[in-house]
Order: sequence, then C-alpha cells, then structure tokens
Amino acid sequence: AYAGRLYGFFHRMLGRREGAEDLVQEVFVRVVKSIPEYREEGRFEAWLFRIAGNLVRDRLRRPTAGDAVDPQAGMKDPPSERAKGVGDGLERREEIDRLQPFLARLPSVEREAVLMRHYGELSFAEIAEYTAAPLGTVLSRVHRGLAKLRQWMESPT
Repeated sequence: AYAGRLYGFFHRMLGRREGAEDLVQEVFVRVVKSIPEYREEGRFEAWLFRIAGNLVRDRLRRPTAGDAVDPQAGMKDPPSERAKGVGDGLERREEIDRLQPFLARLPSVEREAVLMRHYGELSFAEIAEYTAAPLGTVLSRVHRGLAKLRQWMESPT
C-alpha cells in the first residue's frame, strides 16, 4: 500500500531509480525490525515516513558508489496525477522532467517537506509529526519551496 508513495519520495530525493528501489526495500526491512517500537498513538504513515526520511538523509550524507544525485532523472508521477489522460500524461511528464533540476536546488529541508506533501501525500500535521518541527515551520518550508520552484519554472533562463 505504501511502496509507490515511498518510491516516488525516494526517487525525487535521490534523483535516480536504483537508489530509490534499494531504499524502498530497506525501509520495509527496518519496519519489520522496528515494529515492536511502534506506538499506536501516532499514525503509522507518519512513523513509516520518519523511517524513510532518516534513511534518505543518511544516504545523502554518506553516498555509496554510484549514488550521485542525477537531477535529470525521470520521475514517477504522484499518485494523484496517475488518473489523468494519456495526452495530459505526456505534458505532465515533460513538466516533471523540467522540475527535477529545480527540486535538486532546493535546500534539503524544503525539498523534503515539498516531496512529503506532494509525493508522500502526507498532511502538514503528519509532516510536522514526522520531522518533529512545529506546524508553522512545515507550512513555511512548503510555501517557500513551492514559491522558489514556481519562480524558477517561470523564469526564461
């Protein structure tokens, strides 16, 4: 149920398919190992994405051989966009490909918040819980990140 969303999140964060596939597998291994620590007070999704976020941050801090971020890598459309028509899909795909180098330019906290919101399909409250940041901070990170992306996408250069 969560693999597609995790894959999209990892793929956008890393910029390459292979690393994303590896991390999806790793997150489920960690979930199985950590399930005794899970407390039902929080949402499972937020706990799962907390594990995913920690994994991707570790990977970005300590890249392994072949882990260079590729800002031109093609990306999987967010789940909410998959239902669009085929013609719309091609145009959407071109926009997503054009967006990727700009995503790579965002500061990591803004990129992660934007991707958690739009590709992880988490609410702002869930992102706040996951990142242990105040809700207002999460809102401002997403807002700043989207404003920068919009500005860069609209700029003629």
